[in-house]
Amino acid sequence: MSIPSPIHGAVALTHWGVIRARGDDAASFLHSQLTHDFTGLGLSEARLAGYCSAKGRLLASFVAWKASHDDILLACHASVLPAALKRLSMFVLRAKCKLSDASAEVPLFGQVSSSEPIDVWGKTDAEGGAIVRLPDAAGAARLLVAAPQEPQADSLSLDTWRWLEVQSGVPVIEAATVEQFVPQMLNFELVGGVSFQKGCYPGQEIVARAQYRGTVKRRMFLFDISGEAKAGQEVFHSADPGQPAGLIANAAPSPDGATTSALAEVKLAALEGGSLHLGAADGPLLMRRPLPYAVPIDAEQAV
Repeated sequence: MSIPSPIHGAVALTHWGVIRARGDDAASFLHSQLTHDFTGLGLSEARLAGYCSAKGRLLASFVAWKASHDDILLACHASVLPAALKRLSMFVLRAKCKLSDASAEVPLFGQVSSSEPIDVWGKTDAEGGAIVRLPDAAGAARLLVAAPQEPQADSLSLDTWRWLEVQSGVPVIEAATVEQFVPQMLNFELVGGVSFQKGCYPGQEIVARAQYRGTVKRRMFLFDISGEAKAGQEVFHSADPGQPAGLIANAAPSPDGATTSALAEVKLAALEGGSLHLGAADGPLLMRRPLPYAVPIDAEQAV
């Protein structure tokens, strides 16, 4: 696979949407519902956070930042937004917090730049909006731009941006993967999506137990696949055709169109021998590629 170098440009993120949480209790309410600390969220930083069911399974994942001291924006995959908004709204109760779908008023753009204007997970104000620095991917600095007008840059295809999302190793919950993963199965705590110092939230006991008792038997890895792949497809091991060994979390075609890059959650035991395949034990081969961060699989395999 040939990787264009450098990758530049901007694109409208039509596969994402925005939830607005506004009010005096917006931060404390989100703090009680999501996997990260929102009471300590400053105006110059952003958060990666998950929204879990009572069983600790991810219902949505968010990139969140403050537009002002009582106005927090949460960007997520558009396919999970309606259900996540409805469920969060059920628990507002007497909190001074109003939740709404702000996708139309807060357009999102992805921008790839050779410069690094702010630190990763930093946030700065832009004309009429904000810029959030996302983790790099394939040597490119990625910016999430929430502003009324598209950034001035060369054109960038949405598929290329989605490929960079996959290459970053930061998973995004889509409708096809709702309630499929405990955060650690997607390395969510390794990429800054979980705080273990904050108070309770839905599923917190299960997430904490997985962390401190060493019960994580599945992890997410980066793969290249010949042919098409999509979120929610099952992965099978060559020696065990009868049951799936994992699940595709996110997938996107590579820039040269030769392969599909995918983040797939798999059983750690399935990495010890044989091969992994998409859809069936004789399906397209999954070729493992390095993630931009270390996954502590050796200790977990020994548990």
